Amino acid sequence: MAYYGWRPYVPVAQRRANAAREVQKLRKRGLTIEPVEIEGRKIARTFWGEAWCRHLEHFSDYANRLPRGRTYVRNGSVCHLAISKGKIEAIVSGSELYTVDINITPLSLAKWKKVRKQCVGQIGSLLELLQGRFSTNVMEIVTDRTHGLFPLLKEITFSCSCPDWADMCKHVAASLYGIGARLDDRPESLFVLRNVDHEELISAELDVQTATAGRGKRRRLVAPDLSDVFGVEVEEGPKPPSKKSATVKKAAKKKRAINAKKTSTTQTKKKTAAGVGKNTPAKKRQKTPNQRKR
Repeated sequence: MAYYGWRPYVPVAQRRANAAREVQKLRKRGLTIEPVEIEGRKIARTFWGEAWCRHLEHFSDYANRLPRGRTYVRNGSVCHLAISKGKIEAIVSGSELYTVDINITPLSLAKWKKVRKQCVGQIGSLLELLQGRFSTNVMEIVTDRTHGLFPLLKEITFSCSCPDWADMCKHVAASLYGIGARLDDRPESLFVLRNVDHEELISAELDVQTATAGRGKRRRLVAPDLSDVFGVEVEEGPKPPSKKSATVKKAAKKKRAINAKKTSTTQTKKKTAAGVGKNTPAKKRQKTPNQRKR
C-alpha cells in the first residue's frame, strides 16, 4: 500500500493506547501475543542478545534505518514477536498496527557440521547445555558473524504492511532488534530460527568422550545431577563394592573352603581307622608241625 505523503504524527502514548485495544481484539480471536518488553535503554543484557544486536549493526546498507528501529523497540512498539523455523512474525505499533514478516534461510548442513566440530572439546558443562545455559566458548563459536549461526544479510528477506517504500522500514528494524531482546530469555530460539537442533552439540561431545574414555568405559550422570536436569527426585541404588572389600571377601571364602576340605579329610581317616579294628576278621593262627602231630 502506498501514499503520496506522510500520515499525521501520532504521539507515543496515543499509539500505545491504540495498540493495546487492537492487541486485545487479537487475543480474543485466539492469537497468543508475545510482546517485546525492554527495561531501560539497553535492548539486550546477555551475551546472546548483545551479539545479535552487534551483528545487525554491521549491516551498513541499513545504517540510517536501524536507529529508528532501536527507538521503536525501546518504547514498546513491538507488540508481538514469534520465532519459528526460518521465520519471524511480528506486530509493530505505528500510526496503526503493522504486520512484519521476516524469512531467514536455514543454516547449511556443511556450516552446521563445522560449528559442531568446533564446539567439540569446548563445552564447559553438559548440564549447562541440557538446561539451556551455554558456556562462553560455545557462544563465541555459535555467534561468529561469518561462520556461526547468525544469518548474513543475503540470507534475510522481509516485508511490512506499512506504507514506507524503503526496503527496511523502522518496523522491520524494530522487529530485528526485538529478536536480540528475546534471545536474552530464550537463547535456544537462535537454533530454532536457523532450523538446527542444539542438542546435537551434546551428542557430538558425548561421542568424542565415549571414544576417548577407553573400551567399556561410559560417562554417567549421578543422581543429584539428574535431579537438577529433569526436576525429579532420583533415588540412589546400592553402591557397588570396592575392589579392596571384594578381594578380602574372596580370600575369606577360599580359606573357608580349604578348612572345610581339611576337616572332611581328617574325619574320613578317623572313620577308616575305626572301621579296621571292628570289622576286619582276625587271622587264623597257624599250627606248628609238633602241634599238628598232637
